[in-house]
Amino acid sequence: MAITLDDLRRFTVARTLFPPTTLKRALDRLGYLQADPIRSPARAQDLILRHRVKDYCAGDLDRRYTKLGIEEDFFVNYGFVTKSLQALMHPRANGFVAAQSGLPWLGGGRKRAQLLLEFVRERGTVHPREVDEHFSHGTVENYWGGSSNATTHLLDAMHYQGWLRVVRREAGIRLYAAHQHEPRPADAATRRARLDALADVAVRLYAPLSARSLAVLLRRLRFAAPQWERDLPKAIQRARERLTHAHVDGVEWYWPVDEDMDDDPPREVAQQEKVRLLAPFDPLVWDRARFELLWGWEYRFEAYTPAAKRIRGYYALPLLWRDRVIGWGNLSVVSGELKSEIGYVEGNAPRDAAFQSELEAELKRVRTFLRLNGR
Repeated sequence: MAITLDDLRRFTVARTLFPPTTLKRALDRLGYLQADPIRSPARAQDLILRHRVKDYCAGDLDRRYTKLGIEEDFFVNYGFVTKSLQALMHPRANGFVAAQSGLPWLGGGRKRAQLLLEFVRERGTVHPREVDEHFSHGTVENYWGGSSNATTHLLDAMHYQGWLRVVRREAGIRLYAAHQHEPRPADAATRRARLDALADVAVRLYAPLSARSLAVLLRRLRFAAPQWERDLPKAIQRARERLTHAHVDGVEWYWPVDEDMDDDPPREVAQQEKVRLLAPFDPLVWDRARFELLWGWEYRFEAYTPAAKRIRGYYALPLLWRDRVIGWGNLSVVSGELKSEIGYVEGNAPRDAAFQSELEAELKRVRTFLRLNGR
């Protein structure tokens, strides 16, 4: 039987929103969790986890970070990775910084980095403020054309390089310790195997993917392993050859070979009636091209769009009802109370009698997640 777009939608929702489990198991299953510092009403990583972890509350990831066996690092974007995934990416080639689009460290940066590394080794764990007070690095121009603290810039570069690791955060600020990744074989066969493994993690997280989205996603592995960027075209071709694929409405789609779209997903997912407000970077909506193909409208992240030009709001959360994304919600906390503004693609809420009660249930879950004392 031919696969339809409805089949793809159901498959996408069922495989991406797996039944809630423990925080450790959810992170192991995801492999990678994108991070974002904006809190509206909570950070993206917390908003993503609340759908996948039983009884999850905002900030649980930070509170338990040191016991979860994860690291902060770049993958296809910046976020949290399992140690096994991080081991596939390191050691990285010297002299490149992901936040600067692969540009080498600017003059004098390596010498300053060596001095800073010695300082961190002496102190054990450092706050960026300590480093800045000791070295007084000043400011540099950042990737977006503004001014960044040079200490922060250098610590970011050393962290990306693998010379430092994030030990924990205090009030959202990363605290660093010295680190060194073990050297690994770099023969052609090993490079292929590790790139294929990185590709499999990315595909498993974001599948099903159109042929175009697959290529876009896997090209972002240049941030994970810049030392193998030249090998990515062949890695993309190998992925196309080994993944399951199907032609649907003029588009070629790809997903992991061990997943059968005809399998019945878990009952609690397949027959769910929940409304869900999703983070802008949730794996279900991260691929904006797929979003438009599956749900028929354009969603854009507008936090950095001038207010006068925003269409749906500063931090609009896509609103999922059953297997359709039908609108968005803007949430805020005012005087300890959750405020919500809900918009709909078709202008009005669904007439389904169950929808309104499920929307209220979702807002109640958000209040619990934010620890708003049951309001």
